[in-house]
Amino acid sequence: MGKIEKIKNLSVPGQEISASKSRQMLNKVPQVTIFFWIIKVLCTTVGETASDFLNVNLGFGLTGTSIVMGILLAIVLFCQFRAKKYIPGLYWMSVVLISIFGTLVTDNLTDAMGVPLEVSTIVFSVALAITFAVWYSKEKTLSIHSIFTSKREAFYWLAILFTFALGTASGDLMAESLGLGYLVTGLIVVGVVVAVSIAWKLGLDSVLSFWIIYIMTRPLGASMGDYLSQPHKYGGLGLGATITTIIFVAAIIFTVIYLAVSKIDTTAKAKQVDKAKDSALAKLPVAKQVVAVVCILAVLSGAGYFWRHSVISAASAARADSSQSAATDYSGFIKTEENMLSLVNNGDMSGAKTGADDLEYTWDQAAATLKPQDKTKWGNVDKTIDTVLREVRSTKPDTDACKTALEASIAAMK
Repeated sequence: MGKIEKIKNLSVPGQEISASKSRQMLNKVPQVTIFFWIIKVLCTTVGETASDFLNVNLGFGLTGTSIVMGILLAIVLFCQFRAKKYIPGLYWMSVVLISIFGTLVTDNLTDAMGVPLEVSTIVFSVALAITFAVWYSKEKTLSIHSIFTSKREAFYWLAILFTFALGTASGDLMAESLGLGYLVTGLIVVGVVVAVSIAWKLGLDSVLSFWIIYIMTRPLGASMGDYLSQPHKYGGLGLGATITTIIFVAAIIFTVIYLAVSKIDTTAKAKQVDKAKDSALAKLPVAKQVVAVVCILAVLSGAGYFWRHSVISAASAARADSSQSAATDYSGFIKTEENMLSLVNNGDMSGAKTGADDLEYTWDQAAATLKPQDKTKWGNVDKTIDTVLREVRSTKPDTDACKTALEASIAAMK
């Protein structure tokens, strides 16, 4: 088969692409190998820990971090679009930055604008669906193996951005708002990934399978980051956000260098899998597969959400029946911050930072039950605690600023 014939086979019906242009654009994205998924999960973890590191540890704040990451992402994506072929370092740098920026988009909506995670999850789901719909209507394919025009690449990166934002919103909704924690959330995500992989083996469309797993790996990476960074007493490895970020960035760099040298993700052919082509699932049209999968995920997600929400509501009602007021629920956090304030006054910033770790973990764990009692108060306290964490964990903490933040937070909880 000649070169021109091969190129025509890659194009959509009615679309002519010259041989020279196709050769320039064929390799804009890597082959989906095991290394693709390894780096993807590493990138999602970095997206979680790096945004926390810049926001809290370096004191950039949510707005400052978003601006810096937005500028860096724009620069790298400009270079990515200008490139004539797939370049491992440039491509994966784009993924790392878009993972951080996607995380920040959700964080800004939740923390800065007060948008509920339920709303963010629905909005990003709709935005992703619209992106896929427009992409398909224009190009007649959603396959990542045919990203050889600038238009398709634009759709591709827009979809990637929404998958990270959606993964962040849905993961945080499960882990924090519904009080499942990142370990349970991670296990649920693994279950979905395994189920989709089995369905793919049985005939589920490969493009549909790819995008579902791509979305799911975001909360999976966040779960890994949480496990590695959390202190030992909370079931983690105690590495902290800084060390975890460094480890995962180093792992990404070494893997990308290996890919650049070996070129395994540019020369590898799509692995042939003995799929059940005669199964009922394989014979089902792709459009019907999409509708069926979306309906199944929506029903299971909705049922799980309302069940968990009813459990949380029952727990809150039980507290009210036992005459435990919302103010009493904050007593533990008040005590923690008063101890931190005492440490700051004595110049023990190391001890105050340890207290900040305890404060963050216990606050996240209690959010699911505290928030329903008084959403307004919870929102105000949440903002003051974010300020406390940022000031105390700063690389060069200011004693007066730490005192002011702690005193304001304590006052908000009383």
